[in-house]
Amino acid sequence: MSENPLAPSWLELPADANALASDVWSRNSARSPSGEIAIAGVASTEIAARFGTPVYVIDEDDVRTRARGIRESFDREFGRVGSSVKVYYAGKAFLSTQVADWMLRDGLNIDVCSGGELAVVLAAGADPARLGLHGNNKSLAEIDRAVGVGIGAIVIDSLIEIERVAEAASRHGRVQPVRLRVNSGVHAHTHEYLATAREDQKFGIPLVDVAAAVAQIRSHASLGFLGLHSHIGSQIFETDGFAEAARRLFAVHVELLAGGPVPELNLGGGFGIAYNSSDVALPIDVLAANLADSVARLAAEFGVAVPVIAIEPGRSIVGPSTTTLYTVGTIKDVLVTDDTVPELVEGRELVEGQGASTGSATGSVRKYVSVDGGMSDNIRPALYAADYSVRIANRVSDADAALVRIAGKHCESGDIVVHADYLPGDVTPGDLVGVPATGAYGWAMASNYNYLGRPPVVAVRDGEARVIVRGETEDDLLSRDAGLEQN
Repeated sequence: MSENPLAPSWLELPADANALASDVWSRNSARSPSGEIAIAGVASTEIAARFGTPVYVIDEDDVRTRARGIRESFDREFGRVGSSVKVYYAGKAFLSTQVADWMLRDGLNIDVCSGGELAVVLAAGADPARLGLHGNNKSLAEIDRAVGVGIGAIVIDSLIEIERVAEAASRHGRVQPVRLRVNSGVHAHTHEYLATAREDQKFGIPLVDVAAAVAQIRSHASLGFLGLHSHIGSQIFETDGFAEAARRLFAVHVELLAGGPVPELNLGGGFGIAYNSSDVALPIDVLAANLADSVARLAAEFGVAVPVIAIEPGRSIVGPSTTTLYTVGTIKDVLVTDDTVPELVEGRELVEGQGASTGSATGSVRKYVSVDGGMSDNIRPALYAADYSVRIANRVSDADAALVRIAGKHCESGDIVVHADYLPGDVTPGDLVGVPATGAYGWAMASNYNYLGRPPVVAVRDGEARVIVRGETEDDLLSRDAGLEQN
C-alpha cells in the first residue's frame, strides 16, 4: 500500500486508518471494545439511533476542562508578572444557554457580537457585568439594550459609535466602560479571509487615529475608557504575532497614560487548534507563559506597570470538543487522469494509490463518500478551504487505506466536508463517519440551504447524552413560511 499521489503534501498515509489522533479528537473520544467510536462513554451508534444524523456531539467535560485550563493558565502566568487576566469566551464560536452557563460557572466572562447573542447569555442568567459587546455595526437598539442592562464593556469599533454609546449611557444614567478596537497592522499567519487586523478591512481604527479617538471618548462623562483592543486573526499557532501587536499597542498605551488611566489591554483571541494530524497547536500553558513574558518585557521597556490583560478565546475552547456524526449515502470512485480531468470509474480494476491505465491516460483514484449533511452544517471547508479529518465511527476495518473526499448532499460542487483523508477502503453506504473538531463555527454558521434543518447539538458526559440545542424539522422550516397562511 502506497500514498495516493492525489493526496495533499501534508497528509501522510496512516499506519492505521482506524486510529484517532489524540490532538484532534475530544479528550473523551476512544474506540470501544466493539470497535466503534464512543464519546464520553456514549457509542456513536446509540447517538445516531436516538438523535439521527447529522448530529453535533459535544464532549461536556472536554469543553469545560479546556475553559478552566485557559483561565487557570493565564491567571497563573500573568499573576507571575504582577498582573491579572479577564478571560472572555468568544460566543461567536458556538453559543447556547447551556454553553453560556458552563462558561460562567467555570469562571469565564462572555463576549457577544449581536443582540441575539446577548439575549442568549442573558437568558442563561449571566450577570451583564461579565459580558462584552463587539461588532463593527452595532444597531442603536443593540447599543441601547446593552447599556440598559449594565453590560460590562462595549468595544468601540468606529468613531461614530463613540457618540452613539455615549448618548445611550447618558440616557440610562450610567458610565459605560468601553474599549477601543485598533488595527495594529500585524498580519497573522492565517487564511486571508480570517486576517482581521489589516488596515484595509472593516474592523477597528488605525493606530494613527487612536489618540484622537480616545480624547473623544474621554470628553464624555458617560464613558469610561478601559483600554485598547486588538484582534490579529484566527487559527494562529505561534505567539510572535501577538507579541508584535502588543508592542505596537504599548507604544500608544504609554502615550494615552498621559491623559488618564488605561487599566487594560485586550489582545483578542484566535488561538489555533488541530483539525488534522499535520496541525500542531501550541499548548495553552506555553501560550500563556510566552504572552506573559512578552507583555512583562514590554512594560519594563516602556517603564509602565503591566496592565490588566483581556483575552477572547473561542475556537480553542469549544472547537476540539465536538464531533459531527454523519451517515454515508453514496460512494463513487473517481479516476483523476494525468491531465487532471476527472473520469468516473465504472467497473474498472484499479489499484488504489498506484495509478491505473485507461487507454493512453493514467491516473489515480479519489473515493467520493457522500454523507447526509454538508455545507449547511459546516461551511468552513467551502468558505475557507478548511481541512478536516474523518474516521469510520461504527466499526474498525483492516482494509487497505483509500484516499477519500467526504462530500455533502447539497447542489454545489464545492459542498465538501473533508477535502482529503484516508479511510479503510471498504467504507460502505450506511456506515457512520465522524468528523472531529467541529465545535467552532459549525452550528454557529449553519444554514437551511436546500431546506435542510440544522442538526441537533447533543452533549455527552459520563455515559449519558442529552439534547442542548434541538434539531430543526421540516415543520419548523415551514412554520416561518407566511405564504401558507395566505393560501
